[in-house]
Amino acid sequence: MIRILHIAAKDLKEEFRTKQMLNSMVLFSLLVIVVFSITFAPILGSSQDVAMVAPGVLWIAFIFAGSIGLSRSFVAELENGCLEGLKLCPIGRSSIYTGKMMANMVLMLLVEIITVPLFAIMFNFSITGLFWLGIIIFLGTVGFVCVGTLLSALTVNTRTREILLPVLLLPLVLPALIPAVMATGSILMGASYGDISQELRLLLVYDVVFFLVAQLVFEYVIQD
Repeated sequence: MIRILHIAAKDLKEEFRTKQMLNSMVLFSLLVIVVFSITFAPILGSSQDVAMVAPGVLWIAFIFAGSIGLSRSFVAELENGCLEGLKLCPIGRSSIYTGKMMANMVLMLLVEIITVPLFAIMFNFSITGLFWLGIIIFLGTVGFVCVGTLLSALTVNTRTREILLPVLLLPLVLPALIPAVMATGSILMGASYGDISQELRLLLVYDVVFFLVAQLVFEYVIQD
């Protein structure tokens, strides 16, 4: 566990020193929220209309911003010639995956913490079910990062990784994205836990399944 934390801390320390990727993710996420809110403002009348559109916009912002960060997850090691050294470390390769995933998760959560307040302002939402909204975002993000970290390792050696990663990622995260958007919309309309319990269970199952699958196949993904 300590070695996993060391890998995550290394990535986060490097990112917080420059903040280059984090700033890009935050800026892109906020830009998506602003552009979509301005675009849909003239055609959205009632709060119900807004609740049908706004959750999709929020998750589009998360997914696109996250794709930017995930595409660079293993690039630093590749460009510095450290990827082979990382593979030769006396730790299980699943630990490398978990450490990278944890670092990506922290960055995504930071982006989301900044994005949600602007989202509430731009779409004129008073978010009362903040706790359950946080749970939905967390579970959806875990699934997204689990799959994204694995695919980032898979595509790191390709020249078109920035394009290839979203192409592979979006279809795989769709089973988590749909219940996440539905549950987010329900919460924005004032729903309780009972109304979103099925979506939460789907997200939890998705997270567990893909985390375990990624643990099993990561060794083969980054092998020579």
